[in-house]
Amino acid sequence: MKKLTLFLAALAFAFALSPSFVRGQQAPAAALPSQQAAQPQPPPPSATPQVSSQRITAYTLPPDLYAKTKHLEKVRLAFFAVSAIYGLVVLWLFLRWKLGPKYRNWAEGFSPKLFLQVLVFAPLFVLTLDILSLPVGIFENWELRNYGLSVQGWGSWTWDWAKGELVNVIIGIILILILYAVLRASPRLWWFYFWLASLPLVVLLIFVQPLIIDPLFHKFEPLQQKDPALTAALEQMVQRAGQNIPPERMYWMNASEKVNELNAYVTGIGGSKRIVVWDTTIAKMTTPQIVAVAGHEMGHYVLNHIPKGLTIYALGSLVLLYLLYRCIGWLLAWGGAAWGIRGADDLASLAVLLLLFSVFTLVLTPVTNVISRYFEHQADQYSLEVTHGLTPDSGQVAAQAFQVLGEVDLEYPNPGPIDVFLTYDHPAIRDRVIFSLTYDPWSNGGQGEFVH
Repeated sequence: MKKLTLFLAALAFAFALSPSFVRGQQAPAAALPSQQAAQPQPPPPSATPQVSSQRITAYTLPPDLYAKTKHLEKVRLAFFAVSAIYGLVVLWLFLRWKLGPKYRNWAEGFSPKLFLQVLVFAPLFVLTLDILSLPVGIFENWELRNYGLSVQGWGSWTWDWAKGELVNVIIGIILILILYAVLRASPRLWWFYFWLASLPLVVLLIFVQPLIIDPLFHKFEPLQQKDPALTAALEQMVQRAGQNIPPERMYWMNASEKVNELNAYVTGIGGSKRIVVWDTTIAKMTTPQIVAVAGHEMGHYVLNHIPKGLTIYALGSLVLLYLLYRCIGWLLAWGGAAWGIRGADDLASLAVLLLLFSVFTLVLTPVTNVISRYFEHQADQYSLEVTHGLTPDSGQVAAQAFQVLGEVDLEYPNPGPIDVFLTYDHPAIRDRVIFSLTYDPWSNGGQGEFVH
């Protein structure tokens, strides 16, 4: 839901944090008490790591890899700025070319009923903006392939893009219909009623994501069939965490057909809750290192980061919607006639709302990153505590896991404070390694803050 074209879907997730071990994976919902777990066993040959598990004292890279990550860091920062500017330019051109009024006229000519109008307008609106935004996505994938982070062919990438557009259009139809129904019913309080409607939709999307959306893009198989020893080790950690994720809810994901990056995460809510481990992670980390990664994800559940994130979303989105309500009238008074937009309740005004939304979220991105980094740091601490006594030298194991992650995902060892402030939703790897090596409340007879 990161595309600018999905204004309403993005709004639903604007302030809902996406806690995960590495950037970009969601891990929502709360969990229940665990069952008895089996003892961990040595990893099978398939889990033999390709990256050395040498003793770590700090996050360092060899000179050639260091230079590569330094250049990639500059590319990522430039991409952050250019993609934001490009998205605003696309929206401005959309308004200047009066595409919204054209699609609105077609929709109104099709039917006087709002529902049928949205069925015509929403797909045209979403697909047009996504097509105009394609250069950004193409450049991003080209760079990922250039640096070896992606191995996905362009045919597969295009097919994923098409499936993503189908999801975008379906969600867009639902949310655009809700937005303009409440906007026309209550011109002064539409922002509040839409806010109320968005709350259960966020929870619903969290529930269905692992069941319906994720399988559209990746292959999932029971982890127990792929790696019984890892499954047993994860069961033991889950039991220590006091959670209930049985083996049948632990999955292996075939990430290697598209990426070389690493990840493991906990996702879903209620009946859709599960642990997912990428096959790339199994190939390049040891079992104890993967348990440390999964312990981080478990921390998000146990520390209630999802309810807290949803609370932040609820408060933040309410403020954001009110700001949109206050500003759209001014912006339409300034340029609405030139853009062919009749008023805020006109379907064509969606591009104006999206333009305002993009500006506001761009300004707020550093704030949400600060909150996310705080939650991620707490999850790192929880992982160290839940694996203490379970994994020998758990701090060193966690540091090794971060070293592997940094090497494979090409994270620069010395990011600047501005880069971290603007683009990092997780602490820098160097800081996570240092914390893993120095966090030791047990040395003087103490105990962990979260796991006793």
